[in-house]
Amino acid sequence: MPRAAIVGGGLCGFAAYLTLRRAGVEDVTVFSPESDPAAAFRRRASAIRQTHMRSESDGHCLPTSFPGLAVREALGRRTPAPLVASVCDRYHPTVETFLVHVDELRASSGWAPVATRIERIAAANGGFELDGHGVFEHVLVATGHPGLSVPDELRDDPRAVHAYEPHDYAETVCVVGAGLAAATEWRNALAAGARVTSVRRREPTHRPLNVPRPYLSKRGLARFHRLDADVRAATLHDLLGPSYPREAHVEVPVERRVNRADQVICATGFLQGFRHDRLLARLVDEHRPATVNGWIELGPDATVPTLTDATRTLALGGVAAQWAYPAADTLMGARYVAHSFARRCRTR
Repeated sequence: MPRAAIVGGGLCGFAAYLTLRRAGVEDVTVFSPESDPAAAFRRRASAIRQTHMRSESDGHCLPTSFPGLAVREALGRRTPAPLVASVCDRYHPTVETFLVHVDELRASSGWAPVATRIERIAAANGGFELDGHGVFEHVLVATGHPGLSVPDELRDDPRAVHAYEPHDYAETVCVVGAGLAAATEWRNALAAGARVTSVRRREPTHRPLNVPRPYLSKRGLARFHRLDADVRAATLHDLLGPSYPREAHVEVPVERRVNRADQVICATGFLQGFRHDRLLARLVDEHRPATVNGWIELGPDATVPTLTDATRTLALGGVAAQWAYPAADTLMGARYVAHSFARRCRTR
């Protein structure tokens, strides 16, 4: 059985590990400085006081969609209500339910990452050298979001705090951004008694999931994969614009620019593009895979074509894999990448 490595121990890496083990791939090494796969999610969910997941019943880390969290909750509460809500696409598990699920899987799966941060991936005969840890035939890079995004004009503003960093609320609050984190912060600040205004460059779209459902289907993905590089990059830019479920909406005054509020909350998401990820930036500089507007071009299975052949695999997961699967930074996307990667590990 070939040696497989997962670089990154977040939720995407964790889902890939569970999928590989279920597929019978036993020699799997995970490299991550953090042992808790939900650590980053815990911090961000806590910072914005998130109570429910945006995902539905299948927003979990198991290798298969069914049984999902709705089944788990229905059995635990002995009521069919979660199943009925799931059938109507109205089931959203609580953050607590999801985190308990992750903790249970972590305890029962043998999850034990090597506590280190990989600095360099070098192509080698029949695989890839990961720092001084040897050569692995199949490598999945799932390093997550490369950092929080803060507008340049607010970087040195003493009033500014990022939504995903711990904070309370001042008497007057200006929220910059228009996605789910912004909508959550509007509600939080209003509940705390603050006067709230919104500043945004793009108007949000109201939709249940991160991307429209057609892009999660085989037919929709096939159309997406047929787009040429420039059109696909433009499509991704549109798909990944600010959005949140209609039920998360709350009315607040909209202003063109940051006002004199006591506090400015940057609900501006994450840095985008491989250049902000030190490991991926080095990979591009040394191996020159094709790139477009900050994306590494990937095959439909999220592999890097110029570095993948019949003997080895280099694949990307999480946000870096959105070129192959627009919702790759979700748990559904993590499963899509994980199953593609597992197939290569088993057949190569």
